[in-house]
Amino acid sequence: MTDVDAVAADLAAEHASLDAVLDGLTDQQWATPTPSPGWTVADQVGHLTYFDGAAVLALTDEAAFTASIGPLLEDMDGVTLHRHLAPAALLAAWRANRARLLDVVGQVDPAGRAPWYGPSMSVRSFLTARLMETWAHGHDVADAVGATREPTDRLRHICQIGFITRTWTYANRREEQPAGEVRLELTAPSGEVWRWGPDDAAESVRGPALDFCLVVTQRRHVDDTALETDGAAARDWMEKAQAFAGGATDGPPPGGRP
Repeated sequence: MTDVDAVAADLAAEHASLDAVLDGLTDQQWATPTPSPGWTVADQVGHLTYFDGAAVLALTDEAAFTASIGPLLEDMDGVTLHRHLAPAALLAAWRANRARLLDVVGQVDPAGRAPWYGPSMSVRSFLTARLMETWAHGHDVADAVGATREPTDRLRHICQIGFITRTWTYANRREEQPAGEVRLELTAPSGEVWRWGPDDAAESVRGPALDFCLVVTQRRHVDDTALETDGAAARDWMEKAQAFAGGATDGPPPGGRP
């Protein structure tokens, strides 16, 4: 199994985890507001449906993908949320798009690159980003309907993106990144300890991998987690971290999400 195959398998597992939450929800539950302001459960799934379809386009027709960016930027919600679809049809559309994505991935050069809304990415990183987005929006859905999804070591993919996008966080804000390296040490759901950055870095972030993922996907403020930051640069990073593409955004304030 190649690295791309392994990430694709984990992405499929993440799809299944969210599908298990969605399957059997009533139409009323699909209309439940989520922690993302103005978005319902259905909107979260509509967003995933659109971008899984966009991912297929990026891997198969770069020109068509590029042409789709303009209309998207003009009316993000109108283009992406599929609000014209009833819940059953929306769930079917998401299942179809995610299946197409996994099928296409099996046909592309694993050493190739894929265009996206920021810099192009390796196919492996591209899939990892889809996994991160599925997990993050799935977390919003689970929060909204009171579902529990046990964290798994698939979080390592998101932690990796969270670490390597420290520089992107500042570039996206047009801010100068604070000098110096930051050591990252996270405890996985399995109990394993994951480490990134130099052993002798002057500053560090330590704590549960789940909490780090919630912070870098802007689902929780660092003060509402068990993460420990040592140093001003480490703290600043955790207050601004953005592991996903798109314009610079701020996560919730302290106490902003349960």
